[in-house]
Amino acid sequence: MTPNPAAAALVLRVLFLFGYALLFALVEIEIEGPHGWAERLPTWFRLTTPVARFYGLFMRGKPLTGYHAVMFVLPLWSFHLGFFGGVPWSWPAEAATLAAYMAWVVTWDFLWFLWNPRFGWARFRKGQVWWHGRTWIGRFPVDYWSALVVSCAVAASARLVPGGDGVLPRHLVLLAAFTALTLACGLAAPAYMRWYAHMRRPGSDQRALCLPASAEAGRSAEE
Repeated sequence: MTPNPAAAALVLRVLFLFGYALLFALVEIEIEGPHGWAERLPTWFRLTTPVARFYGLFMRGKPLTGYHAVMFVLPLWSFHLGFFGGVPWSWPAEAATLAAYMAWVVTWDFLWFLWNPRFGWARFRKGQVWWHGRTWIGRFPVDYWSALVVSCAVAASARLVPGGDGVLPRHLVLLAAFTALTLACGLAAPAYMRWYAHMRRPGSDQRALCLPASAEAGRSAEE
């Protein structure tokens, strides 16, 4: 990720990253349904092992799962693809990348709640989301606030080397744009929830047309 993109490139970056966050949120809604933090997924789930405890120090006690071990690394990996495609590495470029990633994770997570029929804005609150714990500031968990503060600090650190003066101002533009686009997504959330319910209406599932009878019977028994 270039540290000082032109205005047009910055707009495209913001739109691309926001769309990327929305896609991640939507695929997680399809995978997890109403049960967040891999609560009912066929993945391993750890809380008391040494590695899980170390993970919990940075994630405010959240369980470590195989699902999240992949899902957090996957986008971080993809954010660095530019450095392997010809973008020269520098600390300003890395700071811009990491800062954007941290803001992107917050956006991705919140969009999952905003468009998930189990939650929506009305149910996104303290006491309704077990994995976000007890500490909230206003209507948002402290995890969001701390991630955004750290993202700004990382962006500001680019000024320590030549060529990094523009990273923080551009990051603040990204945060403002993400906020505006998230508000727009909030307006569209009811339409998505209606579509979500429509695609799952009784009698609409067509798995039986392609699955062997034995497989369909086994799936019904599991449910």
